[in-house]
Formats: sequence, C-alpha cells, structure tokens
Amino acid sequence: MSAPQFLKDCETRMEKAFDVLRNDLKGLRTGRATPAMLDTLRVDYYGSPTPVKEVANVSCPDPTSIVIKPFSGDSLKDIEKAIRASSLGLAPNNDGKVIRLTLPPMSGDQRKKLVAEIKKKAEDAKVACRNIRRDGNKNFEDAEKAKTITEDDRDKGKAKVQDLLKSYEAKIDDAADKKSKEVMEG
Repeated sequence: MSAPQFLKDCETRMEKAFDVLRNDLKGLRTGRATPAMLDTLRVDYYGSPTPVKEVANVSCPDPTSIVIKPFSGDSLKDIEKAIRASSLGLAPNNDGKVIRLTLPPMSGDQRKKLVAEIKKKAEDAKVACRNIRRDGNKNFEDAEKAKTITEDDRDKGKAKVQDLLKSYEAKIDDAADKKSKEVMEG
C-alpha cells in the first residue's frame, strides 16, 4: 500500500466509527417521538430478525406518540413482542390494526442519565478513531522500515493521520453536543 492508500483506509474506518455513533444517537430517546427510535428494533419475521420499518409503516402523529401500522396483520403480535423485549421501555397499545406507543415525559434524572450515555458513546467512538490512528501510524512506520516510503513521507503521513483524527473528534463532539442539547431541551 502507498501513503495515500493508508490515509484513505484511515479515513474510511474513521467515517465508519462516526456512522456507528450517529446511528446510536439516532435511536436514543429524547423528549420527542421519532420513527428513528425504532431503527434498531428487529422483529421476528418468518424466522429472521427484520427491521420494523420493513414490515410496517412507522409514523409520529404528534411529538409524544408513534403509530406502527404493519403491512400484514399477521406481524402485529411479533412487532408487539419485539417492542416489549426491547430496551425502549415503552408499552405497546395494540388495537388489532395498529400499535400505538406513547412516550411519557422524561424526568430531569432520566435526561441526565441519557446525556451521560451520549458522552460515553461519543468517547467510545473517539477511542475507535484513536485506535485507527495507531494502526495508520504503524502502517507508515512499517512502510518506512521496508524502504517503500521515505522518513519525510512517514512523518508527513503521520501528521495527516493526526489531522484526520482531530477532524473526526470534532465531528463526534459536535454530534454528541447537539444530541445532548436536544435531550436536555426535550
């Protein structure tokens, strides 16, 4: 691999770490109902775990409720079972045609716990990016030892990897701050 390939590899892997954080944050409950809250929910659909949005329409008629309308009436009980088994902490109300989820208002204590969880997820994403930096630096050092790049190229490459890390850490902080603010305002 060449120096530009090392950098591209680092950037691709850091972007994946950032995407994982973004998806985790999307699924977190704020004070407002969103269909994204159910993105991680899997329903047993003919023996295979399937995302709920592939077996039903998910909508939010108002800020405190979610309505799930299955494409097939057969999957209503499976969706209800998946919601009860999930960590959402919501009680599904099944009327035979749709499932309604009502989000109770969050207490100040719950909001603080959620913000702490957001901070932890952000820190995990940063640690993943730092590990990617370590791998990138090692690639540059190995290439220099193998005489495929010069010492100067190694140092420049390491500096670019560090800049990449700084930019992703800033993105991670920004996403976590926005979500924390959203949770506290709810």
